[in-house]
Amino acid sequence: MQIPKRLKSGDTVAIVSLSSGILGESFMEEQRGLIEKRLNEFGLKVIYGPHALASLDYIDVHPEKRASDLKWAFNQDNVAMVLCAIGGRDTYRTLPYLLEDSKFIKLVAQHPKVFLGYSDSSINHLMFQKLGLASYYGMSAIVDFGELDEEMLPYSKNWFSKMFTNEIPEITSSPIWYEERTQFGSEIIGIPRISHPETHGFESLFGNGTVTGTLFGGCLESIGDLLLGDVYDDEKEIAERYDLLPTDMTGKILFLETSEEKPSPDRVRIVLNAMKIHGLFTNLTALIIGKPQDEAYYDDYKAIYVELGQELQLPILYNLNFGHAHPHCILPIGQDIMIDFNHHKVQLLSSLAD
Repeated sequence: MQIPKRLKSGDTVAIVSLSSGILGESFMEEQRGLIEKRLNEFGLKVIYGPHALASLDYIDVHPEKRASDLKWAFNQDNVAMVLCAIGGRDTYRTLPYLLEDSKFIKLVAQHPKVFLGYSDSSINHLMFQKLGLASYYGMSAIVDFGELDEEMLPYSKNWFSKMFTNEIPEITSSPIWYEERTQFGSEIIGIPRISHPETHGFESLFGNGTVTGTLFGGCLESIGDLLLGDVYDDEKEIAERYDLLPTDMTGKILFLETSEEKPSPDRVRIVLNAMKIHGLFTNLTALIIGKPQDEAYYDDYKAIYVELGQELQLPILYNLNFGHAHPHCILPIGQDIMIDFNHHKVQLLSSLAD
């Protein structure tokens, strides 16, 4: 697995819209300014993919243009990081234009770059795993760097700063969590999110002792859509065509989290059962679960994972700060971590980047 080089002041970030084209809408102008300001404060230069600021409608009907922007970014010698604008729902539509392009595959191998995104960007993370590139699950341009408060959320900002260092970080529980915003627009710029003290911390649902493994995973709904094919007619076929999901997880620690859609407990059970049938729990070392956004279905989800741990005799750590919950850390997919279930400690075994 190739590990990209760590970021440094003066590097260039390319922002791409691989699913939703919302970043290019006129009402996003002020938030784009916030994104650029925050990235500039890290010493980074910002450029946009050729179609990243096209309209919602244009991006929706042109998955080949979304894919071409990713190819373009990997072909730019000065680009050190590719940052997803936001998630969406149909990122899978980019795959045929990427995984059937030998030039793109060669670019990824010869010019590894930091790829940062979450939510439905899970699909591209799975793609990069197939191509042998470690990628990073944790932030998007709009949600994190475009945070409408006066500053980025401190926990998230601190984690992004680790992309510039050789520190080997521990994932700790944030002392506070933030609700998802229900209003957007220039009139609420500078207004903080509603926040709450963290009362649960990391919870060990099954297992004890210490385990190590290689990170693999993503958004539960995105993985479920690939397996079930009940959202788009061709999604399951595309996932199978490119063999996106392994059937043996020997040596891996799987991470899962739920989105802002807050799937019902019944839907979570259906997806987990599909994952079990496919083999995504076969020989798995451990499972880590992200904090549900707004703590929606917190106890219901927890009960489901307790049952899963007991059924599969699978160590499970719950309520970690990654994914759609705010704030969130960065998970280095394809790299090794250690989990101490007795002390609820999660330690990366290397720095985020080389």
